[in-house]
Amino acid sequence: MVKLTKIYTRGGDGGETSLGDGARVKKHDLRVAAYGAIDEANAAIGVARQHTMNVSDLDAILARLQNELFDLGADICVPSDNGDQNRPRLRVSAHQVAALEGDIDRLNADLPPLTSFILPGGSAAAAALHVARTTTRRAERELTALAERETVNLDAIAYINRLSDLLFVMARAANRLVNSRDVLWVPGQSRG
Repeated sequence: MVKLTKIYTRGGDGGETSLGDGARVKKHDLRVAAYGAIDEANAAIGVARQHTMNVSDLDAILARLQNELFDLGADICVPSDNGDQNRPRLRVSAHQVAALEGDIDRLNADLPPLTSFILPGGSAAAAALHVARTTTRRAERELTALAERETVNLDAIAYINRLSDLLFVMARAANRLVNSRDVLWVPGQSRG
């Protein structure tokens, strides 16, 4: 269990921070950027939850996702080749990726097939879910950039990729559940 009694430590005042294994790195280190972007995605999901409280089971899924994003952040903040080998590390698993795929399949089954790209919008819930989706895509870019230089749990990369797919399907489901329509892209509409 985590117990925080003091919020500020002054340890980062020099532009460095500690990873989960105690190593000190620059605050702009690729690993810190990756788990920072994951934290941003989690915050965006928190905002989306303000619009999904009464929308079917979407809020329950988002609550689970927020907890899993903390798991993902814990996975990424500890390099896989560092730390005490006798102490088990929290790692995102293939089971969590499969659960996301199950959610995608279940929610997508009730949606009409896509005939166009979708613009972020429709209902307030869908718009917020699209913000969470695009923030998650940025986290994925940060994570894959890290993976080019350092070892990263492959299930973590699969997880963040499926998460953005799930948020896309959830945005469409939110629109359908509140009788709002997806906003379709009309290519060249304003070209005249």
